[in-house]
Amino acid sequence: MKVAIAQLTSTMDKTENLQKAAAYIAKAKASGADFVILPEMYLAPATPKTGVTPAQVAEPLDGPFVTGLANAAREQGVYVVCGIYESIPNDPDRAYNTTVFLNRSGELIHAYRKTHLYDAFSFVESDAIAPGDNPYQVVETEFGKIGLMVCYEVRFPEIARQFALQGADILFVPAGWVAGAMKEDHWETLVRARAIENTMFVCAADQVGNIFAGRSLIVDPMGVVLASAGEEEALIVAELDMDRISRVRGKLPSVANRRPEFYIN
Repeated sequence: MKVAIAQLTSTMDKTENLQKAAAYIAKAKASGADFVILPEMYLAPATPKTGVTPAQVAEPLDGPFVTGLANAAREQGVYVVCGIYESIPNDPDRAYNTTVFLNRSGELIHAYRKTHLYDAFSFVESDAIAPGDNPYQVVETEFGKIGLMVCYEVRFPEIARQFALQGADILFVPAGWVAGAMKEDHWETLVRARAIENTMFVCAADQVGNIFAGRSLIVDPMGVVLASAGEEEALIVAELDMDRISRVRGKLPSVANRRPEFYIN
């Protein structure tokens, strides 16, 4: 299977963002991709610096942005994963930070609302975002089982481990990783660590431009970087050898060797 990451700069013009997403989805399909991953909150980067709140740009899951992504997924016959702000009917001041997962027919097969919010490095995401309470559930596809986590959540190894215990083969991580001192180093280290400790592929798609770092990457179960991007918009594509997972787990059975009876709950 082939995975493409569209490392893109988002603007406050949602129509422009959707058109760019559709163009990159078509470009990914032309490269043979089966999955296309776009960044976190790609709908619009409603950060404090923009003066616009997530709730002001948020849409429902059946709104025009997700519908447009679904059309692109169906037209190209690829899976599409993308971060949006999802509106909350009874909470006009906040939104969910949601990742949608669309299949080749454009059907919404999973929507994950970010549970661990970025209240760190002087940023308080919880001021404008409501945390999700959905369980960490793998998405089953013809290629394998896939887990979803978002940006800051890569700092929580227990989330990725939950997916590993469900037999996940791949972890998709849409992100809006903010640039800063040591941040890019943390990003690559953490993405590779989640791959190594769980012996799974990790595909991490970051926004670029504005306040974001870029540096998207695709990592194999042994921590080898298969593809990476720099500080500009880019489409990166990697072929994932799914048999590599069993080969790595055969010589590095770290998940199977766990001793949970010794763990403190």
